[in-house]
Amino acid sequence: MQIPQIRLQTNPMKIGLNIDQPVQQIEQKAAVQSIQQPQAILEIQTTPGKLTIDQSQAREDMDLKSLSKRVDEFAQQGYQDWLAGMARRAQQGTELRHIEKGGNALAEQARQNSKGTEKQFNLGWIPSPFSVKLGYQPAEVKIEATSQKPIIDAQINRVNHTYTQGSVYVEILQKNALDIDFINLYADEIRKVKT
Repeated sequence: MQIPQIRLQTNPMKIGLNIDQPVQQIEQKAAVQSIQQPQAILEIQTTPGKLTIDQSQAREDMDLKSLSKRVDEFAQQGYQDWLAGMARRAQQGTELRHIEKGGNALAEQARQNSKGTEKQFNLGWIPSPFSVKLGYQPAEVKIEATSQKPIIDAQINRVNHTYTQGSVYVEILQKNALDIDFINLYADEIRKVKT
């Protein structure tokens, strides 16, 4: 016995997508930068140190006196000797004037005038201690520094940005279909099925 059959065969729809990807370009140029650093202004003022050595006292102790010092000493000594000589002569004149009072004034005066001064001997240091005078004035240094600000020039470049929009194209690669087959059916039955 043959059983009537209806066979259905379907074909699905096939869709194709054509995609154009978007294109984006970003270009960032580096900034142009210029930096200048002026040198600092430096001023240095130096007063040199001063060393003074006064050895005039030491030279005088060794009898190495300057000409002006010797002239002053000789003049002072001559003046003192002149005063002493005047006093001695005045005293001796007074003694001779009163010779009648007795005594041997002439012999005594001759003895005094012929007698020299007594020499004295003593230990000492030549030159004397601390006869050399030292003086020192230290050096002075004044430093003035003036800093200079840096000169910075920066130029920023804009971003170059381009964008191409993507697109999608849809196409039907295969249409959907439905096939119906009738098996083991007669024409009357097919007519009934169709109606």
